[in-house]
Formats: sequence, structure tokens, C-alpha cells
Amino acid sequence: MKKTTITTVLIANRGEIACRVMRTAKALGLSTVAVHSEIDRKARHVREADVAINLGGAKASESYLLMDKVIEAAITTGAEAIHPGYGFLSENAEFARKLEDAGLVFLGPPASAIDAMGSKSAAKALMEKAGVPLVPGYHGDDQDIETFRAAAERIGYPVLLKATAGGGGKGMKVVERESELAEALSSAQREAKSSFGDHRMLVEKYVLKPRHVEIQVFADQHGNCLYLNERDCSIQRRHQKVVEEAPAPGLSSLLRKSMGEAAVQAAQAIGYVGAGTVEFLLDSRGEFFFMEMNTRLQVEHPVTEAITGLDLVAWQIRVARGERLPITQDQVPLNGHAIEVRLYAEDPEGGFLPASGHLDVYREPAAGAGRRVDSGVEQGDEVSPFYDPMVAKLVAWGENREEARQRLLAMLGETVVGGFKTNLAFLQRILAHPAFTNEELDTGFIERHQAELLPPLEPLPEAFWQKAASAFVATDVKRQREDDPHSPWSTHTSWRSGLPAVNAVKLVCADTMRVVLIDSSAAERAKVNVIRHADTVYVRWGVEWHAVKRFDPIAAAETSHGHQGGLTAPMNGSIVRVLVEVGQGVDVGAALVVLEAMKMEHTIRAAEAGTVSAVYCVEGELISEGSVLVEVETQS
Repeated sequence: MKKTTITTVLIANRGEIACRVMRTAKALGLSTVAVHSEIDRKARHVREADVAINLGGAKASESYLLMDKVIEAAITTGAEAIHPGYGFLSENAEFARKLEDAGLVFLGPPASAIDAMGSKSAAKALMEKAGVPLVPGYHGDDQDIETFRAAAERIGYPVLLKATAGGGGKGMKVVERESELAEALSSAQREAKSSFGDHRMLVEKYVLKPRHVEIQVFADQHGNCLYLNERDCSIQRRHQKVVEEAPAPGLSSLLRKSMGEAAVQAAQAIGYVGAGTVEFLLDSRGEFFFMEMNTRLQVEHPVTEAITGLDLVAWQIRVARGERLPITQDQVPLNGHAIEVRLYAEDPEGGFLPASGHLDVYREPAAGAGRRVDSGVEQGDEVSPFYDPMVAKLVAWGENREEARQRLLAMLGETVVGGFKTNLAFLQRILAHPAFTNEELDTGFIERHQAELLPPLEPLPEAFWQKAASAFVATDVKRQREDDPHSPWSTHTSWRSGLPAVNAVKLVCADTMRVVLIDSSAAERAKVNVIRHADTVYVRWGVEWHAVKRFDPIAAAETSHGHQGGLTAPMNGSIVRVLVEVGQGVDVGAALVVLEAMKMEHTIRAAEAGTVSAVYCVEGELISEGSVLVEVETQS
């Protein structure tokens, strides 16, 4: 077989995966090309690439999903190969064919393999033919509501709607009863169309308390294929993975072999080449059911790299060059244990709604043995509402699971994110939970332990406010005369010319305002777990970082004169649909506006019955968090 020369790689993606691919490409001596949207022009992956091409636009449909522009960028820059990362065009068979027609190398599987597994319906039909157990469901071409209603009645509620071309929780809805089906199907179809350009859906039985176990497979162009052990990805929210680990806790070597061989058989059946993942549902009896095959590199591939010592991106490049897999199945390592968590810009207490904004403060854990951070941001960057809200992946390896868990907890404790809400404290609570420690894993983990993972917010104690006030006093003094350390204004004593030793500091944290009396000499004690950035002090209390500001009466007055009683946007995003008009009566829970953010749809509903008195948004409009969308005059 003729070897293919690759000297330059274009990464048709963004964020942490683009940075991660570049890291390996550069280690192999290759040049790298980044593509980016207009709003990503200053993003980290752009800064780290050797060459960057602006695709324009903001949304993925206006930039990263434009196949011809991506191909043109590769040709213009002399890139012989394109790595798609994950999401966007990574599982698009048409894109793979276009690359082949253009004489470019796709660092992924053949288009025929993407066709076979890119449709969940086709993949399930293939697995059924191969004798792999399937979850009961409907995977046909007929997409009308009555077909789905009949299938759901036959299967039995609850059911799961899934985009046939999707992944990552996009275009996926759990339907508990028949009355919810039509709205859920319509929303899922719009999400699927927006994210993947394909609105088709399938429906299957929603299996209760399953584990999500997936097999990493790899194949070369010479007919060799093997599996690189498995990963447990059971801990999920909104059908998106939060914690992943390898190997799967409690999995016997016999079951690992059975699942691995089934995954290899699936890959070989479609002539697979490159990295892929076969996902299974595993029940408590040890029976597994085929879910889907992802024909790309997975977000969670670092845990597999940690336990095998292999670089999967390097393997992708070498396989694309025509090289054989460097090891056989019997030589696949399995050393220790690795756990990965996904750090998201989102609000766990607010239903995991995505967040966005300016990254005022960002500190990653210190590097060291068994520690890895894959991120696509740096302090000062913007997290956009147009893309996935993942900030970074933190990965810890240990000789055993407990060592990896403890190491990852320590890494999370060293991480600081300021500027918007994140799931940082939520991740720490998961890893510290007794059920996680005891390997009690299934896809309902978060819902079952919600009371402990998402405890009710309690008032911050006086000690917190004292610490925050002390931090302001200390940092204010330091800023007064940083140019002259010998000045009396630079000393951390209580003496101030014309000022009392005890100061009254008026602070605001979230929605709470407090006046704190603080002795200036206490400033020396406010150095641990405190970070000052501009006019904000970030204070760590427990596992949470809280943003504290000085009270601004002018800003408070301006806020109080805004719209009263209006339904506001919970995040930055764009308006997909406006479902009401002025004068229309609405019931409690009625859908008013559909908002799209981070490639997911969110429906704004009426909190009370009443009459729509004002509508402040139009379809297609970009809006900011807190913007009033609709006002409803409630019934007296």
C-alpha cells in the first residue's frame, strides 16, 4: 500500500480539541492550520496554530459547518490532511467524500463507514443483523408524529427520542407520557437540524438504571482492528457525559473481552479505519445492548490514553499515512485507573443552563505526574453562547481508582474560574460522594443523589463576609502605592492618614448586600483562597468560589428601574421561536419563547396564568442574559 505524505494538518474545529490535536501534530513535526469564526478570531486555538483562516460568521452554521470554506482553507494553506475533532463535521460522510474528491486526507474513517454508523437507525439495523442485542425501539424512515406515537405506545413509556445523526445529547429528549411527545419531537428535530443538518429521529425504550460503557476501537488500512479497553461514562446530565473513567469499575475481564470483540466485529463489518467508539448500555445482570457507534475521536479519549500510554491522535495520523497498527490485541496495555471530568460554563443549580461571558479569572491545576488538563481557553478569553460550553477537561491517573479520585479532587481544588457560573463545585461533590467512591454508577446517578450534589443555597456566614471585606482592604492598600513599598500607605497596619482603624465596607455577593465592619489590620489575614481581579474579589468558601463586589448604589438604582414582572433570558443566546403575541391569554407552564444557546434549545414558560402584555424579542435576534423577553400580566 502506498504511503501518504502529511506535513501540514488543518484542524476543522475549535476549543480544547483543536489545541489538543495541535499539540500532537507539532510533536510529530507537522505544521498546523486553524480555522475560526469571526467571534473566535482571538481564541486560544487560533493563537496556537501556525496559520489561521477566518471563516466568518458566528454560529457554527455560518462558519465551522461550511465544508467548502474549510476545504478552501486547506488548499490555500497547503494542508494535506484535515482533522475534524469531534462535533461539527467529524461524522459527516459528505464532508469526507468532498475531501477525497479534493485530494485531501480525512483523519477519520471512510465515508462509507460514517454512512453505515452515522445514522443511528442504520447502525441498529446493522447490529441486529450481526446478532448484537438492541434496546427495543423504532429506527425507521417514517418521521411523522403518528408513527412515533404508535411506536412509543408499543414500546411503553418512558421513551427516548434521539437524533439519528447526532451525539453529545443534542436532539435528545426523554418523554414520560403521550401528552409530551409532540412538543418534545418538534424541539428535538429542530436541535438536530441546527447541530447536524439532519432532523431525523429514532425512538427507543428508556432503560432504567443502566450503565453507559463504551469500547474504544482502532483499525488500520491493512485489515487490523483492536479494542483499547473500555470507559464508563454513566454519570451524565441532560444526556451529556460529566465524568468518564477507564477501565469501567467492576467489569470482569470476560465481560470486557465479550464487549470488546463485539465492538471490533461491528467495526470490521463496515470496513472501519481509524479511531471509533462503540457505545453500549450495560444492565446490572451483565447484559449489554448496542446504542451507537461514534465514528470519531471521543471527548473522553484522554482516560484511554492514560491507562494505555498511547497517543490516539498520533495513531490517527499514522494510520492515515498508511502505517499498520503498532501493537496487537494481546499487547494492549491496561495500567492503573484514570478519571476525567468536564468543566462546563453552566449553572447546575439553574437546571444546568449554559453560561457564557468573559473569563475574568482562570487558573488550572499545577502540572505533575498523573495530572492532565486539556483546555481551549486562557484568562481573559470569551466563552461564546454559540458553541459547546465546555471550558476544560481535567484528567487524573492513579495506580488504582481511589488514587485517581483523590488526585482529581486535589486538581479541582486548585482550579479557579471567575466571570460566569461553572459546574466546578458540582464536580467536586460528585467525586466526594460515597456512592461514587463505592462504584455505585448508573446513568441516573445525578438525579438520584441530587439532594447532596445540588444542596439548597444557604446564607453565607459572617466569617465569609469578614474574609471578603479583609480582602478588599488588603488589595486596596496594595494598589495605593505599589510603586513605593516604603510608603506608609503601603504598610498593612491599621494606621491611615485621616481614616479610622475600623472601616465599614458595603459588599454585594449574588443577590445579597452586607455592610461589614472590618479592622484594617485584619487585611494581613486575608491572603488564602482569595483572588482580586479588577473590582471583584473571588473568595473560596467550602468548595465554592464566590464573586464579591463593592455595593454600587448607582448601578442598583438603574437595575431597579428596569422592566418589572417580565420573563427574562436565563443565558446569552438567540431567539428560535416566539410562540405568543400581545393580548394572548396563557396558562401556567405555557411555552412563550424558545431560546437556543450552546446548540441546545431552552423553552421559556409562563410561571403564572395571565395575558401577554408585551413581547420584546423577535425570531433570529441575539439576546443577552437577563434581557426581558415577554411580560405577562397575571390574573388577579
